[in-house]
Amino acid sequence: MSNRRVSRISLRDFDARKDQIGKELIEAAENVGFFILVDQERPSRQEIEEMFDLSAKYFALPDNVKCHYPFIREQNSGWEKDAQVRPSTGVADPKESLQLQYFRRNTYWPKDLPDIPEFYGTCLKFMESVQDLSMRILSFFAVALGFPPSFFSDAHDLSSEDCLSTLRLLRYHDITGKVSDMPEWRAGAHTDFDVLTLLFQETGGDGLEVCPGREAHTSFAQGDDWTAVPARTGEITVNIGDMLMAWSDDRFKSLYHRVKAPRPDGNLKARNSMAYFNQPRPHILIESPTKKYEALSASQYILNGKYPIFEERSGLSPFSIEAMQRYYQPTGIPK
Repeated sequence: MSNRRVSRISLRDFDARKDQIGKELIEAAENVGFFILVDQERPSRQEIEEMFDLSAKYFALPDNVKCHYPFIREQNSGWEKDAQVRPSTGVADPKESLQLQYFRRNTYWPKDLPDIPEFYGTCLKFMESVQDLSMRILSFFAVALGFPPSFFSDAHDLSSEDCLSTLRLLRYHDITGKVSDMPEWRAGAHTDFDVLTLLFQETGGDGLEVCPGREAHTSFAQGDDWTAVPARTGEITVNIGDMLMAWSDDRFKSLYHRVKAPRPDGNLKARNSMAYFNQPRPHILIESPTKKYEALSASQYILNGKYPIFEERSGLSPFSIEAMQRYYQPTGIPK
């Protein structure tokens, strides 16, 4: 393990401090590919806590209720349990998750959940808050790359009927009394294929570890130095995804991350987290300033297994790649 400096970037007085905030964001993206946001106006700590409460209520429902909206690979949406196998471990992550896409809110979001009438409205509001923050952050990266400030906002237009940005609610199983039967990792080492991921953790739910892509020497950063990231409710852990790495000519590097299982004397209770994946619309062209890589649409990026970053990032989850490969059609139009 390594005690790397983890950049904690305050968003307090955002409009008055934009230049300083932008400088800190770019530095973190260039050198580590990972940073922590604090003091953001939205989503507020209260909004985040409400979402965690909602997530806990959802996962407490019987499986025969949650399975009414099973995970559909072609749509990259729905509920799954013990189904995501990482190449880095060869076993399924001991967890369950629910994936929600904004444009499917009226077609494939859980409805009429027992005792959770607020589910739809709360998730909708939270996604809109996280989307707004994501675009603020991405506007700095757009300018740094020579694009207009709204470049990534246009590519991730949440009001469109094909915006693929996804909110994922996760719950890693309570392993009290089961430590001897559990794998070493709650989530094996991987990178994210998207543009930018915003992760929300709950205080006490430690286990997240990161290894900057620039310092990884193997497919899964095995044997490399990792850094633990303490979980704190209200803070937002952000990492660069593979698509932004391509869009920036590798200037902004994606990074490996994993979730380590607790020690026998650690917190063995269920671990909750939430991730928001910023994924561009299918037709958007991923073309970097110096054209280091061949220009590809977002759909082609996923479908093209020989894309340089896919070769370099062999630790990508097949759950993600298969889902997106099946989701996108050759025309770039979602099913």
